[in-house]
Amino acid sequence: MRNETYPPKATFESAWAIVQKNAKTMEAMQAQSKKDDKKFKAKLAKSDESLKKWIEQCKKDDKKFYAKLAKSDESFKKWLEQLEIDREKRAQDHDRDHENFKKWIEQAEVESKRFYDSIKAMQQELGGISNSNGAVAESYFVNSFNTCMQFAGQEYDEIDRNLRKKSKKLSLQSEYDLVLYNCTSVVIIEIKYKAREKDVVKLLAKAPIFKQLYPQYANYDMYLGLAAFHFEENTENDSIEHGIAVIKQIGDTMVINDAHLKIF
Repeated sequence: MRNETYPPKATFESAWAIVQKNAKTMEAMQAQSKKDDKKFKAKLAKSDESLKKWIEQCKKDDKKFYAKLAKSDESFKKWLEQLEIDREKRAQDHDRDHENFKKWIEQAEVESKRFYDSIKAMQQELGGISNSNGAVAESYFVNSFNTCMQFAGQEYDEIDRNLRKKSKKLSLQSEYDLVLYNCTSVVIIEIKYKAREKDVVKLLAKAPIFKQLYPQYANYDMYLGLAAFHFEENTENDSIEHGIAVIKQIGDTMVINDAHLKIF
């Protein structure tokens, strides 16, 4: 068995071998470092070129951008100018339309007044005609009964025209176109130019009021008559059904239909 010490004893040769090995390692590292530096410088040069190109491109893009911006500013300026022109035009159009509308309203008011004035005049004219026709009918039938004071085969002694009475105590009032009297009976006659069904209803309502307003005739027989130049459809039949005498003008003669007469 060999008796050795650890670590082994250094010699010149072993130390020189280590120095040479370290020298080779350093040379290899320096060589690799030079290669890496070369590659780095190449990459750096390439990066610098790319950066330079990028900067140049940025400058070009900036130039294009500012050109577009300037063009956009010009377009925006023109748009604002056109907007102002349009606003002024709309304001002018609005003023013109407002003025036209005002004139139209004024004209419409004038036409409306003319229309209602014409309607009012027509109503007055028709009312005058209606009143005139009513007066003609009343005059004819009153004169006819004054000439011959007979009704339903009876002679009458007195006649009243446009008889009116109001009783505050009874809270009643009424008007009667023509009333005939004798010692036992009273005849109430409603006179119309053109008789309607509502006139039948009106006459029937007047009958009981008469005896209240004129109690002296409370025990008298009462007869009703509806006199007219014209009768609306169903009005004549309605009168007959209610026992009211139908009095008409046929030619120049007053004709009384009293066959169905009823005592009220």
